[in-house]
Amino acid sequence: MIDQSIKFDLALINRYDKAGPRYTSYPTALELHEGFTDVDYRLHIAKSNAAGGPLSLYFHIPFCDTVCFYCACNKIVTKNRAHAEAYVENLCKEIAMLGELFDSTRVVNQLHWGGGTPTFLSYEQMKQLMTVTRQHFLLKDDDSGEYSIEVDPRETNADTIKQLRELGFNRISIGLQDFDPAVQKAVNRLQSEEQTFSVLASARAEGFRSTNIDLIYGLPLQTVDSFAITLDKILAVAPDRFSIFNYAHMPNRFKTQRQINDADMPSADVKLAILQMIGQKLIAAGYVYIGMDHFAKPDDELAIAQREGKLHRNFQGYSTHSDCDLIGFGVTSIGRVGDAYIQNVKELDQYDDLIKQHKLPVFKGVELNDDDKLRREVISQLICHFDLTYANIEQAFPINFTEYFAKELLALMPMQNDGLLTLSSNGIKVLPAGRLLIRNICMVFDSYLAQKQQQQQQQFSKVI
Repeated sequence: MIDQSIKFDLALINRYDKAGPRYTSYPTALELHEGFTDVDYRLHIAKSNAAGGPLSLYFHIPFCDTVCFYCACNKIVTKNRAHAEAYVENLCKEIAMLGELFDSTRVVNQLHWGGGTPTFLSYEQMKQLMTVTRQHFLLKDDDSGEYSIEVDPRETNADTIKQLRELGFNRISIGLQDFDPAVQKAVNRLQSEEQTFSVLASARAEGFRSTNIDLIYGLPLQTVDSFAITLDKILAVAPDRFSIFNYAHMPNRFKTQRQINDADMPSADVKLAILQMIGQKLIAAGYVYIGMDHFAKPDDELAIAQREGKLHRNFQGYSTHSDCDLIGFGVTSIGRVGDAYIQNVKELDQYDDLIKQHKLPVFKGVELNDDDKLRREVISQLICHFDLTYANIEQAFPINFTEYFAKELLALMPMQNDGLLTLSSNGIKVLPAGRLLIRNICMVFDSYLAQKQQQQQQQFSKVI
């Protein structure tokens, strides 16, 4: 059994805390370009069908009733529910178009609705969307698929949860961020404990197999003590997973973040102290660190997959389905089909125009070359399993690892001296002190970062 512990070393974290990608893909989304078109996507779908294998579907529902000031997601804030009607119709048309192109015998092992707020949709709209999906793709009907949805408890009640379960969802991610009233007011997200815990209780009562709570540390007015109170309240109800994200305050890039008072932001030292407290409390409560802000109970599928060397990472985060091609639906969604990443257009009117022309709403994409695929595998092994064996990479790719990555291995030497990892003649092993800094280790193998050192500081959040 692998060691899934972490070690909090303040001096190391301060030394390595710089901007860097989250590696939900490699190459990162910054490498997608507009030269990749609808025609290219169709070619990669054909190649994907020839290879076969199961599918994963992601649906982006961009609408929110109110704006959360910290949000950096692609969303449309509106109280007019009618805005969703045309969007759902277009989603159904996109499903039909892609359903014609993908082999209908390929099973959908994984499905996810994200946003925005997916439960902004009415039950009739959600039912329509799932019905059309089932008409054009082979969804499982025995509840064995990993079908998940993100919910906002302010837009959800016991009836909604019952309906979602009837539609086939069996995993749920509940947005919270923080219970503290002052923090909630500062970020414009007022959400009670009763709302949050009643949704969690309903999900359990309806037989959802996995429950996740989303939190954010580093929000305005947060302190170690205040966030500890929030964490204790949630630990008392013991969700299966936690996603606890570092808030990246980048008001120059995200307009809604300009409504946050800079003077209210916690200092770097306070953020680090909150992070340390999070790790201590969750480990003491029996959770294991999966990586990249994620914790899970030891018997959770993610924790088991990590111990068995089967964990995967995609645009939605950690996953147990490494063998699935991921198809994105809706504005801004990103997919991975074969050896290509594809992103849809970002604006509703563009999306509407292209769907009306019966064109796939491709905005940009990238086809991976051999070096990309090799480095993707290296980064995936490190970020998912904190361990890499050279022989496994050499078996999958026609290289001598130590020769091909001689420069990178040399660059890892200071990290070995700092106790982040160990290098041997057989491979790389990330130590407990290096797990919180896994992004830094992966960045060494990123061939695009060196070309974009200046741009990198503006495009990525701090690793801690």
